[in-house]
Amino acid sequence: MIRHFVMLRFRADVSDDTKLALFDALDGLRGHIEGVLDFRAVANVSVETDLIRGNHDAFWFDFTDTAARDAYLIDPEHQAVGGRLVEHTVDGIEGVTVFDMELPD
Repeated sequence: MIRHFVMLRFRADVSDDTKLALFDALDGLRGHIEGVLDFRAVANVSVETDLIRGNHDAFWFDFTDTAARDAYLIDPEHQAVGGRLVEHTVDGIEGVTVFDMELPD
């Protein structure tokens, strides 16, 4: 299983409603892309505020395998939602950090 983990630095002017709408759009990909096992969006609750570097929000997808993750990466609906998300982060793509990890089944 592949977990595609994304940390976000949203601009200060981005409302919670906007964030929720973006996360809902991402969650909608669950039924659209084969091999998506789960989607979660969360707020960072770390007390180590000097170490989070502005990453106050995150989401992840769990995929059955790398082929499912790779299909997600090139999917036009994902790319459209991803583009909207980047429009709301600090310095665009610089406000997005991605980490993919392989998890045991």
